[in-house]
Amino acid sequence: MRSHTLTYSKTKHSIQILNSLTVDIHITENPYELLPEDLFVMAARINKKRSFLFVSKVLGKHIPIDPKIGLLTGELLASRYMEKVKKVETGKAAELLSAIENGTDFLNSSPFIDKDHNPVIIGFAETATALGHAFFQSFKCADYFHTTREQLANQNSVITFEEEHSHATSHRCYADADLLDNKREIILVDDEMTTGKTAINIIRSIHERFPRRMYTIVSILDWRSPNDQILFDDLEKELGIIINNVSLLKGEIDVNGTPDVNKGQSAGELSGQTAQISYIDISKEFPELLSRTNEPSVTLSGEIRSIPYLKDSGRFGLDAKRQAGLSVSLAEIGQSLSRKRDGRNTLCLGTGEFMYIPMKLASLMGESVKFHSTTRSPIFVRNDKDYGAQYGISFENPEDPEMAQYVYNIPDGCYDEVFLFFEREPEKDFLMPFINQLKKYIKNVKVVYFNGGGKNE
Repeated sequence: MRSHTLTYSKTKHSIQILNSLTVDIHITENPYELLPEDLFVMAARINKKRSFLFVSKVLGKHIPIDPKIGLLTGELLASRYMEKVKKVETGKAAELLSAIENGTDFLNSSPFIDKDHNPVIIGFAETATALGHAFFQSFKCADYFHTTREQLANQNSVITFEEEHSHATSHRCYADADLLDNKREIILVDDEMTTGKTAINIIRSIHERFPRRMYTIVSILDWRSPNDQILFDDLEKELGIIINNVSLLKGEIDVNGTPDVNKGQSAGELSGQTAQISYIDISKEFPELLSRTNEPSVTLSGEIRSIPYLKDSGRFGLDAKRQAGLSVSLAEIGQSLSRKRDGRNTLCLGTGEFMYIPMKLASLMGESVKFHSTTRSPIFVRNDKDYGAQYGISFENPEDPEMAQYVYNIPDGCYDEVFLFFEREPEKDFLMPFINQLKKYIKNVKVVYFNGGGKNE
């Protein structure tokens, strides 16, 4: 038997994971009649809090995707938000769906939601930082920031909340309090809701300090049960608020069994290879294009790391004007990186929360480019068809060696080269363990980072 099987009907699905865990899905809302198997596959988590994972085919986190698909998915969610919440037809849905489904070259490069709509948009780290940013780029007048698991040394988080099922539970927010100290609608963007507890936690945290009338939760998948949705109804009554919900696929799931993640994993170790390794400091090549902060961070071991972050990654808040400037800068950088390609099949690999800028750059680097990212999530690896983590690499995070990191689904010999993106320059001594793993699969490694000679703010 295959480790992952799918029994399909229009609304009911039964998915088996590792022959020991069954997830039954009943779809209740599918506004664009998307095929579930085009949106996700499944895998087993190595996590006692939640045993399964919906592995997205459109997010660019665990599975390599055409980077345009990740950006288009954010824009499709923005169009769906306007249709469902604001009752406004954008005229973009059919065009975006065609681009996603048929692999066309269409990629909207300018916002299409007018200035009458001015929400504050929050993406959830680490998985939805790029999705939230892609959603935000559709607005002519909005603000955006994403939550972070990073801890800054000299700045307090404006709000904190917990993601209870996650491998790393605590979220922080380092945007200016003025972004929240208003009555504007808050839009929370995540890749998937299973119970919705994380959304409830952040709404409570925001509302305690910055109360308002309306919140909207946007996700690709929404699997909340009727009992879970009652908790949202109760929260609306308790706080006197409105909570809207927007998704591309909504339904209910029933999970039975337990995956045996203690068995030996099937991904074999490859012997070491010689590799070509090069370093590209974007801020040195384009010193006037990207601004950086002077905020030092604290590692898990308590060390202070003073290498600056990018100002406009989304972590510190971003308005539509800065987003327009970022788009212009990334177009120039993307053209430069495209000229540095040596092979036909190229992988662009983001790291952790640093996803949107690498994804956008990957979309500008020409044909035959795939994108995904490293992650904190430990997933059981099994090389079986239709399973969500067929290959896996584990390594110490080069930016925080106490933190385990993983990357999945890089087959041996699939790519001619990899552009490995870091927001901050990694120390080479800490980087080499990851490089030594990666070069077993890809022989040409280009390390791209962003803090040589850039502007400080």
